[in-house]
Amino acid sequence: MRLYRPVGLQELLLIYRSGMRRFPPRLPEQPIFYPVLNEPYARQISRDWNAKSPEGAGYVTAFDVDDAHAASFEVQQVGARMHQELWVPAEALDVFNSHIQGRIRVTAADFGPSFVGHVPTAFSLRGQDARTQLETLMGIHGYNGMDFHGEVTANPEAVFAHFPYWEQIATGAQVLEAIRKVWSGAFPETPLGLQPG
Repeated sequence: MRLYRPVGLQELLLIYRSGMRRFPPRLPEQPIFYPVLNEPYARQISRDWNAKSPEGAGYVTAFDVDDAHAASFEVQQVGARMHQELWVPAEALDVFNSHIQGRIRVTAADFGPSFVGHVPTAFSLRGQDARTQLETLMGIHGYNGMDFHGEVTANPEAVFAHFPYWEQIATGAQVLEAIRKVWSGAFPETPLGLQPG
């Protein structure tokens, strides 16, 4: 079964740290994990809720769960016909994660005016918001390929989380292809940018 999960920036980073294979444990005030059954519903949550949150970021993730395990959770309709979810109790999430087939993929992203992004603590991107990080990378790319490679590989969480944003604000910029090239050599197991659902 193909499922979708809209997440914010911090949850995306936790998923990234798992190798794009697991969703993080729920917080004590979150007794249910709610993957949704279709991408339009996930996009609606990402755009209308997550992107308007203080974090200012919504990412739609897609993943596949083996049919037999997915069928053990009842489909819940929570609004219109497209508003369908699986309700996975927090205590069942670890087992649910073990039934994910392949990797979790980012298929869409939405960003609001409050988006700052993940602020690195090392190297030239240290202390910068997502937009300034791209400007810095553009500058470094223009004069030093080795330093550029080092910045991309030293700050993988920021690069991974911000690449969809950079694609939106700098469509067609040469630096984006250069980032993608460094990434594919350094982290070939984790595709960069938006992936097919």
